[in-house]
Amino acid sequence: MIKDLFDFFSFQDPNVRYVAAGSVLLAISSALVGCFTFLKKKALVGDAVAHSVLPGICLAFLISGNKNPLVLIIGAFATGWLSLVLIDFISRNSKIKEDTSIGLILSVFFGIGILLLTMIQHSGNAAQTGLDSFLFGKAAALVGQDLWVFSSISLVLVVVVFIFYKDFALISFDESFAKSIGFPVRRLELVLTTLTVLAVVTGIQAVGVVLMAAMLITPAAAARFWTDKLSWMLFIAAFFGAISGVSGAFISYTAPSMPTGPWIVLVVSMLAIVSFFVAPGKGILSRWIRQERIKIRIINENILKLFYQLSEQDNNQRRSFQDLLKKRQMRETTLRKGLRRLHIQGYLSNQDGKWSLTTEGKIKGRRVVKLHRLWEVYLTQYLRIAPDHVHEDADNIEHILTPELEKRLEALLDYPESDPHSSKIPYDPNLMKQ
Repeated sequence: MIKDLFDFFSFQDPNVRYVAAGSVLLAISSALVGCFTFLKKKALVGDAVAHSVLPGICLAFLISGNKNPLVLIIGAFATGWLSLVLIDFISRNSKIKEDTSIGLILSVFFGIGILLLTMIQHSGNAAQTGLDSFLFGKAAALVGQDLWVFSSISLVLVVVVFIFYKDFALISFDESFAKSIGFPVRRLELVLTTLTVLAVVTGIQAVGVVLMAAMLITPAAAARFWTDKLSWMLFIAAFFGAISGVSGAFISYTAPSMPTGPWIVLVVSMLAIVSFFVAPGKGILSRWIRQERIKIRIINENILKLFYQLSEQDNNQRRSFQDLLKKRQMRETTLRKGLRRLHIQGYLSNQDGKWSLTTEGKIKGRRVVKLHRLWEVYLTQYLRIAPDHVHEDADNIEHILTPELEKRLEALLDYPESDPHSSKIPYDPNLMKQ
């Protein structure tokens, strides 16, 4: 394994150089273009184009009689572009929706492609050998001539993306605004569509028409989980594409029976799955942790509010666990954990099995009660909701009001003294003196 690793990354074998460089370039260019396709919510378009290039490849071979990569690319580009024109025409001039027209064009073009490929395979033409590799890709078959052609196109794609970066960003995020300020949206979409077709056409040699859509969309989808900035999204998508390209080529090198294209797709899919779970902010794990923290904060604030409300009723500061459980509907284990947590945080003290608020706990509990009652006043005064219907809404809102909203709410209501149920609103006595 170590020897294979050293041999591969020394890049002394020309075939290794061709396959690795070709895979990386194709993956990077596809990922960059795919970011804008993904942001414009046209992921299925990439799939339709990928399947629609097959008849173009077959027709180019039937006309030229050889597998010159440049000729095959021109044929693939023609039918790929035609498929997009037809999807747009059907969507605009009929009652058929875009997703239906995409499915229609995808299946018709792919069916024609399979028909032509079968005809070529039974024609007896010896030059057709290997043409079926365009179905599932065969990056290991890349030779020097292929690499030069595909690399040139990939370089053009990257350069055009950076030249039109701001324009593509605008039409991807706010197409209506771009139209309103006189941007040539239709022409920019035409350029982006052409880039998408070119990205698909250059990538089919490595991963094939069946898997090409994954190369276009998956790096972009994975990168979106890591950032909200487009520039970083492009960089991360290109990075994921490069890693998958090198990894696929390496696996194919160590196990020659393993096809490169599917491994590239598999690696980038694994990167996407990992991103879905562990990406900070948007990952499933991150969101779960954030939700759990919010739940804990709400439980803590409800317990402090309970202490404060009970002290208002009987002026008794010390409560047993059973007293609290009777007053608030809460699972026993949840209340026990909450009390222990608040004790550690310094909001509650425990003496002889009796719980009481510390000074910090009293301030925090008073604020939650104040927000609850202020929101009840707002609902009754401004939204005209009956007083007996405002408690539950106030119970939810009190936990998310920020200090800035709290000040604005107090000023808007002119510091009311009591809520709709005639309960006194507890302001901070130090602030009230000021």
